Amino acid sequence: MTEDDRTKPQATSTDMTGIDGDSPLPGGPPTDAPEAGEAAEEEVREEEQIQFGAEAGLQTGGTTGQITAATGGDVPLHQASLWGDAWKQLRKKPLFIIAALFLVLFTVMSVAPGLFTSQDPRFCNLSFSVDRPSGSHWFGYDIQGCDYFTRVVYGTRVSLLIGLLVVGFDVVIAIILGSIAGYYGGFLDTLVGRFADIWFAIPTTLGGIVFLNLLGQRGLWQVSLVLVVLAWPTLMRLMRSSVVSGKEADYVMAARALGAGDWRILRLHILPNGIAPVIVYATITVGIIISAEAALSFLGVGLQLPAISWGLMISDAQSRILTSPHLLFFPAIFLSTLVLSFILLGDALRDALDPRLR
Repeated sequence: MTEDDRTKPQATSTDMTGIDGDSPLPGGPPTDAPEAGEAAEEEVREEEQIQFGAEAGLQTGGTTGQITAATGGDVPLHQASLWGDAWKQLRKKPLFIIAALFLVLFTVMSVAPGLFTSQDPRFCNLSFSVDRPSGSHWFGYDIQGCDYFTRVVYGTRVSLLIGLLVVGFDVVIAIILGSIAGYYGGFLDTLVGRFADIWFAIPTTLGGIVFLNLLGQRGLWQVSLVLVVLAWPTLMRLMRSSVVSGKEADYVMAARALGAGDWRILRLHILPNGIAPVIVYATITVGIIISAEAALSFLGVGLQLPAISWGLMISDAQSRILTSPHLLFFPAIFLSTLVLSFILLGDALRDALDPRLR
């Protein structure tokens, strides 16, 4: 080998490769084509997995998910839910806030009346009979000489307790019977429907008068029982309608195809999505039941003395409206405010839970 040959660069297979990565290319730079192609494909697969995970997280109902972006950061995704959207809507409604504040006030008043008055509602002095309101006694005195503000405050407990107790039992009855009738249909649906029609034909006030007159004692539990019997059909029909429309939904059919039982489908798929109308109407029904109890007590067939009830107070004041109007005014104002608060709350819930009204 000559000196010129020794000075020429030698092409080796380690630093010169062909275009296809197999044959050497004289004078060409080293390349890693197979490794670059695999890296690009891996990056595309990662992006597809991220996109699929985001879509799946939004569709499967997860409340909060963490998805790792291509850059390595964490992107939180918050699943929107029916009740979450409803709460966002409710917070923007002044009527809902006002109604909720009044209901909180009445609830505290019924649970802890001692926070509002230190008087005994049954401590009376006849020398103060039907005295008008004053600075020391804001609502005056009743016929027996009892502090009227104290009695009105304590009357909140009975009215609110009867309303919540009756509606609570009616909701349970409605969920059970409405779910059975709506889901299974057929003979069970006909039987429950005709049984509900019988009670629909009985007016609430008239039925309350008849049933309560048959009872020897008319206390809180007796009045509540009669109102439970008379008030359940409407809630049951609402629950049945929701179940009938929900059992044919795609997600219910998918759960059934995967082998889910009837109880699981009702509990996890139909009830959570179909109970909203029942809750809305139940909220309004609380106010209706409180009004019905006051009307029955006013007519003399509801609660009896020594019970403390707004209906009884209004009944005692009917013969003294002109001479002592405060006996009628204060319990009527409390009763109307409580009933109106429940109605406004129900209307706000209806607007928030119904997508067509947003």
